[in-house]
Amino acid sequence: MEPTSRDNGSRSGKPKAVTRITLLTDFGTADGYVAAMKGVIAARAPGVVVDDASHDVPPGDVAAAAWTLSRYWNLYPPGTVHVVVVDPGVGSERRALAAEVDGRLFVAPDNGVLTWVLAEAGDAAVVAIEAARLFRTPVSATFHGRDVFAPVAAELARRAGAGPSRFREVLADLGPEVADPVRLPLPRPHRGPDHIAGEVIHVDRFGNLITNVPGEWLAPGARIRVAGGSAAPLVRTYADVAPGALAALVGSAGMLEVSVRDGSAAERLGVGRGASVRVEPGA
Repeated sequence: MEPTSRDNGSRSGKPKAVTRITLLTDFGTADGYVAAMKGVIAARAPGVVVDDASHDVPPGDVAAAAWTLSRYWNLYPPGTVHVVVVDPGVGSERRALAAEVDGRLFVAPDNGVLTWVLAEAGDAAVVAIEAARLFRTPVSATFHGRDVFAPVAAELARRAGAGPSRFREVLADLGPEVADPVRLPLPRPHRGPDHIAGEVIHVDRFGNLITNVPGEWLAPGARIRVAGGSAAPLVRTYADVAPGALAALVGSAGMLEVSVRDGSAAERLGVGRGASVRVEPGA
């Protein structure tokens, strides 16, 4: 039997590539803001798949959004359009950006949400979005996610089929190159003769304290203290300590994390992002 257009593939049997847009916002899901963006995308780029990365970023928390984006952007295939709308400065003169990083496309405010992506990038290009012809009109002063970011993302998704070799040309149609996108400060850990000093860079929804100390820096038997508190043993997994016990381990991001089994380390220790971390060698 001959393949048809419903086979989602070609005569060679290879599956047809699907263009995807991901959405990362601080909107929550109670008020219809996410659906408004999806409606604009559906109207302008029918057939594009939209994935909800998260809509639970704490309101206006740019640093949390930047870290969250870093956890998934390069797991998606080239041609994916990643949209971030966590923007406490909406309606101001802040630039809206479009970027191409290692074959993936981005639409985001120029407030630092692309910090980790750009730090991890092998190759990147960034432009200011000035192509007002693409915007939904009139543009609301309070909802650029719907009126600016969503229609631009739809346009990028529609043109993603041209392939990565044409992405820079597509970006050039949106606006001028940006050489100085806003970047958040990325604290660096320090390796001393008798200890490692770092800090908490993210607190996840379980209350795990994710630090900037690379897992490969850690030696068996190490003890970890956060903000000068009680020492946590370095273990392989949560099950290596009793329920309610403090523990340190290398998390899925490859970084040192401090956790409480079946509990919240953030609540137990009363700390958050920016708290000091000290790694001491075992006895």
